[in-house]
Amino acid sequence: MARINTTSIGVLLSLALLYGCNGSSATDNPSSNTSDAAQSEEGFTPMFQNESLAGWVGDTTYWRMDGDILIGEITPEQSLTDNTFLIWEGKEMSDFILKSDFKITAEGNSGINYRSEQLNEPRFAMKGYQADIDGQHRYTGQNYEERNRTTLAYRGQRTEIKDSSPESPGKSEGNAWTNLEVVDSVASESELNDIIKPNEWNEIKIVAEGNKLSHYINGLLVSETNDKDTEHRKDSGLIGVQVHVGPPMKVEYRNMRIKTLNQ
Repeated sequence: MARINTTSIGVLLSLALLYGCNGSSATDNPSSNTSDAAQSEEGFTPMFQNESLAGWVGDTTYWRMDGDILIGEITPEQSLTDNTFLIWEGKEMSDFILKSDFKITAEGNSGINYRSEQLNEPRFAMKGYQADIDGQHRYTGQNYEERNRTTLAYRGQRTEIKDSSPESPGKSEGNAWTNLEVVDSVASESELNDIIKPNEWNEIKIVAEGNKLSHYINGLLVSETNDKDTEHRKDSGLIGVQVHVGPPMKVEYRNMRIKTLNQ
């Protein structure tokens, strides 16, 4: 029979009582309601207003606020012919950390664009880097450049995007940029499969600092891109969230906040 350590049991009981009284914090549990967390994190600015799309511009056919939750939705009655974005209005960002909780239906396709530009046609379209989010989680966390070079880093990859030259200008082939070099792995296949909580709230974090663009899901680094392509890369631009052309779907974002770096 193993000897029971009564001292250890006492410590464990004390800890259990302590955590039972205090409860879990919002940062420990992204599935909890974290609407006040943005204001409690030093240096972060909340990006949503309760029950209001103030500070954002987009097609309200597909976007609405429900309390502190942003909802993007395609219904059978409201189909979509072009990807549409809700754009954080008039705020170009360079180096920053962005965090947000998200939830997406199985057929959903969305993402967060950054260092992007707003196009005149189609209306509310964007061109630029995107931290991808999809309901099947085959692409969630990859770096996909909307309306430009396409995939810059798949899930699990650390990549370097080579500078364009007359001999090697680069092109999109098979929905990925040909001047992409995979230099390392940042996560295993099992880690990538296990990190997502289907049909629940998950957290995405984007860190854009200089040429390095890092995407995290629930604290795990999922993709990282070192963009050395001086012709095509963007050092600053707008932020937006996407609803992608496709079947009926819903994506939800809450507690989106941002912190500027290198000021």
